[in-house]
Amino acid sequence: MHRRTILKTTALVTVASFALFGTAFAENPVLKIGFVGVTSGPAAAWGTSNQRSMETRAAWINETGGYDIGGTKYDVEIVSFDDQKDPKRAIAGMEQMAQAGIHYVVGPNVDDGAAAVRPVAEQNGIMYFPYAFPKELYTAPASNAVLGMVANYQSGPAIYKYLMDNNGVKKVAFVAANESDPLSQRDSGSAAAKALGLEVVSDSVTYQVDTTDFTPVLLPVIQTAPDLLVLSGVSPANAPQLIRSARELGYAGLISTETAQDAAVLQEGAGELANGFISVGGASTPELASEAMREFVDRYTKMFGEYNDESNTKVYALEYILATMAANPAAIDNVEEFKKTMDTFEAPNPYMVGDAKLKYVGTTSFGQKRQVSVPLVVNTFNNGAFETLFVAQVD
Repeated sequence: MHRRTILKTTALVTVASFALFGTAFAENPVLKIGFVGVTSGPAAAWGTSNQRSMETRAAWINETGGYDIGGTKYDVEIVSFDDQKDPKRAIAGMEQMAQAGIHYVVGPNVDDGAAAVRPVAEQNGIMYFPYAFPKELYTAPASNAVLGMVANYQSGPAIYKYLMDNNGVKKVAFVAANESDPLSQRDSGSAAAKALGLEVVSDSVTYQVDTTDFTPVLLPVIQTAPDLLVLSGVSPANAPQLIRSARELGYAGLISTETAQDAAVLQEGAGELANGFISVGGASTPELASEAMREFVDRYTKMFGEYNDESNTKVYALEYILATMAANPAAIDNVEEFKKTMDTFEAPNPYMVGDAKLKYVGTTSFGQKRQVSVPLVVNTFNNGAFETLFVAQVD
């Protein structure tokens, strides 16, 4: 009898201990952030770097105790949807986010998808961070989209001007896939080149995205003898094929694009023929990178076995979302509060050395602050890796 009493008492103490343990070490509330973008097909590298950057940062936050918003620590959960670069699937993905009660979404990665989801986002109180360039998404009366990177109409002129001043470029030709995103980027690039005084010798040649032989596409372009060949809006899968074809046709001039690329894909598809290829890179360089950026790269590489330089830019969207909520905790489930905070928001930039700040920009391009401030880093590809060509800023 006495033994039973002791056992019973011991059991109660054990249960009470577990209860206290559970109370002391209770799980943080979960904050869900969505991603809707392309993670399969020719443009998969664009969205994959988004998703992996978000997952890396979320795991890091959760491992170190959560993210403090208004005195409460939150674990971050990334809810992802592959839209396969299809606007209809992008809409379905955004609707799925709305049904899950998610108010902040990163993506989509292309113009059609970003435009297609706008009604769903606005009707359901979702703030979304596309990697797409149509100005109407970020210009009043639109207010729910925030550009997550530097746009082609901001980077293109900077690249052309640099090459005019440093490489003597005078003639430029444009080639684009027969899709709305690349065609739009071609048109704005051509207009910017003409405004700078460059001679545009070709800007009407297009190709289908499933093209495998680019020789007949590029031959008439190469015959115009441009100093610079711009691959407008080129996907990471098509870029090495186009570069290889241009070089095999004897083109010895410069080749560039305003889209981000994947060094591993370039090396595998074009090898040394891609040396000198100019593209927009991630928003960091070894000189700019802080200890936090280096840790992010290390964690990303350990999680996924590789690293995409574009993720130096893609790491920022989640950081901006969380830091803006921390500045105004009412924004956690109310995007109107988020918008109120954007005009005056400023926080330390953890990924850059010095006194760099997280802040919203875009007034010059959109008439309102609907763009994250990240450095414009322009790279050249050489022997399997990207090297920094120059760094600039966008207002």
